[in-house]
Amino acid sequence: MPHSLKYLLLLLICFTAQQALAQQYNPQRYDPNNPNRFDPNSQYNDPRRRDTARVAGRELTGDALLDTLRKREQRAHDSVIFTSKFIRVTTEALLKDSTQLFPVDTTLANFENYSPLFQPRSPKISLSATMGLAQRSLLFEPPKTIGFDVGLHALDIYMLTPQDIKYYDSRVPVTWLSLYTAGSAEQYFKALHTQNINPNLNIGLNLNFVGSRGFYASNRVLGQNVSNVNGSFFSRYESKNKRYNLLGNIIFNNIKSPETGSILNEDIYGKTGTFDPTTEAVRLPNTFENWKSAGIYLKQSYFIGRIDTTTRTDNANVLPTQRVTYTLHYNTTKFDFLQNDVDTYHVFPDYYFSSNRSRDSLTLKHLMNDFGYSFYLRGKSNQYVKNEFKLDLGLTQDIYSYSQHVSDTVVNEYGYKQRMASQKLDGSFQNITVKGKLSYRFSDRVNLEGNVNQIVVGRNFGDFLYDAKLLLAGSNKAGRVILNAYVQSSSPSLVATRWISNHYIFNNSFANQKTTSFSFNYINEALQLDLKAEYFLITDYLYYQSQPGGVDAHPVQLSTPINLLKVSLGKNLTWRNLHFDNFIVYEKTDYQNTLRIPEVYTYSSLYYNTFLFRVLHLSGV
Repeated sequence: MPHSLKYLLLLLICFTAQQALAQQYNPQRYDPNNPNRFDPNSQYNDPRRRDTARVAGRELTGDALLDTLRKREQRAHDSVIFTSKFIRVTTEALLKDSTQLFPVDTTLANFENYSPLFQPRSPKISLSATMGLAQRSLLFEPPKTIGFDVGLHALDIYMLTPQDIKYYDSRVPVTWLSLYTAGSAEQYFKALHTQNINPNLNIGLNLNFVGSRGFYASNRVLGQNVSNVNGSFFSRYESKNKRYNLLGNIIFNNIKSPETGSILNEDIYGKTGTFDPTTEAVRLPNTFENWKSAGIYLKQSYFIGRIDTTTRTDNANVLPTQRVTYTLHYNTTKFDFLQNDVDTYHVFPDYYFSSNRSRDSLTLKHLMNDFGYSFYLRGKSNQYVKNEFKLDLGLTQDIYSYSQHVSDTVVNEYGYKQRMASQKLDGSFQNITVKGKLSYRFSDRVNLEGNVNQIVVGRNFGDFLYDAKLLLAGSNKAGRVILNAYVQSSSPSLVATRWISNHYIFNNSFANQKTTSFSFNYINEALQLDLKAEYFLITDYLYYQSQPGGVDAHPVQLSTPINLLKVSLGKNLTWRNLHFDNFIVYEKTDYQNTLRIPEVYTYSSLYYNTFLFRVLHLSGV
């Protein structure tokens, strides 16, 4: 019965509905029999009378029409506001295992330590603490390198290398400009520009300038001023299918570092009256070192097989199952020592070729070909990698060619004596290094890996570096532990074995220097705590020994082993917007006079960090 009532109600609605019809007329068809016919001659046939909702405006002029078109184009623009979140950055080291990019750092962390000399955890020693002058590490930091080594590293931290280049993925062009200045005493300018040519190709440019005045005799003496410039052009390409990657850069360096030879006044601390270091005379006012280098670097990688992706809050990593790489690097470096002063005050022990000036130079050419293959076995996970087995195999060919010149008096083809650059030493050779890396990651909390680097053919045959590392991580509050050990055997440098210059000539034969190290590192980010203990055992240590009571020096090798213990502790304290960062290092060795390292080193930084109007980041040290 209820269903019958529904059908009856529907039938009544159909009978009571009124019929409505609509007919569209063709305005171009004239029908005189239709009372509603369209009459083209009618006065009511005016286009302006058809639309009663809109009234046509005045006719636009050229300028008004241009403004209207401009507004229409602006309304059609993309409404997305690009910020720093759309800029991603990576390095060559981050691309070794997978493709991973991170948001660019826009914080002010460590901004006050702009100088490479004043890095809190890797401080350097330099005359007058001025950028651009010769330096060395204050703490014990042995290099983990094998193979050919020239032995000149006093200006390394000012040189730009392919490993220093950062690569970007920027949806909009972006430029960074930085200027650090202390007046005429020191100036440091950095410029970086990068942009995407298309979604897969990014290019960029680096340019750095360092200018500073020497601490002594810098008044109206250009020879005591620092003038450094280096730059690079870099590019990164990634194919649409995420399988092919290309990194490329072109780098140049020009480093000028003055040498003083010490000041003439040897009684400055006992001298009464005023003392102006800028006018204090030095023994070598126009003597300096000049290092120049230029090179090209290309690295290609291709992913074979299945590609996995892990997604996190700030980045997405592309993980291959097989990977092949090829790296080409060609670099030319020239080391010049230019002495434009007569050695009146006997800064140097003696001269072999020229008594009034020195033009010592070393030119080194290096060509590297590196081949690599990687194989991965892993389980599928969208958040992190677990149960991953990885095997890396590599072969590196290094081809070197060097020549050493000094300024000498030679007899030309006409029988006249002439002072010119004369080649005294040259050589060319190659090294072939086999590399292997085996790692197993149980989860994101446990990782075990081992590295092998061995030179099997070449001048430095027998050099090796074996490294092992274990990572044990707990929760964020528990922290993580890193255990590391390595054994290294490296050949002596060219300077210590075969070296010819105007003031020093060495021809020695030394054994490889061997280093064995064990370390324990505990890191707790929740407590802002970092504790590390390191032990080093060094045999056949190579160093330079000075002449007793003289100015001469020569390389020697220590016959007994050296033991060194290094303990470092970092702890940061935070109260609201106030920060107090601390770092302390304790070093103890049984050959303190030979290694020349401090027993205790401390660093502390107190600063206030806040935001103004929620957009301006302010930090005061």
